[in-house]
Amino acid sequence: MLEAANNSELPAIPGKRYFTIGEVSELCVVKPHVLRYWEQEFPSLKPLKRRGNRRYYQRHDVILIRQIRSLLYEQGFTIGGARQRLTGDEARDDSNQSQQIIKQLRTELEEVLDLLRR
Repeated sequence: MLEAANNSELPAIPGKRYFTIGEVSELCVVKPHVLRYWEQEFPSLKPLKRRGNRRYYQRHDVILIRQIRSLLYEQGFTIGGARQRLTGDEARDDSNQSQQIIKQLRTELEEVLDLLRR
């Protein structure tokens, strides 16, 4: 979804577990109030909220925000169109991920079976 050409202008995502709204704002070049608005509009964007309603975003949230930013600002989607596009992509990703997990489990079970037969 996020092409390398579009991604080159954005800073690299550091190897941290949690990011504050200010950090995400800088990483995605989007103002904090826009991030709070997108949380209302995109159900899949749910940062952790801790004491005092402070938001803590994880790496997958930052990637999702960059995808939303790309859809809205670079590809010209409306909020509704971007929401539909992401929902469709998530369904495909879930299906692909499930298939990969099944293949991996099957391979591991076959290895265990081979060990038991020896």
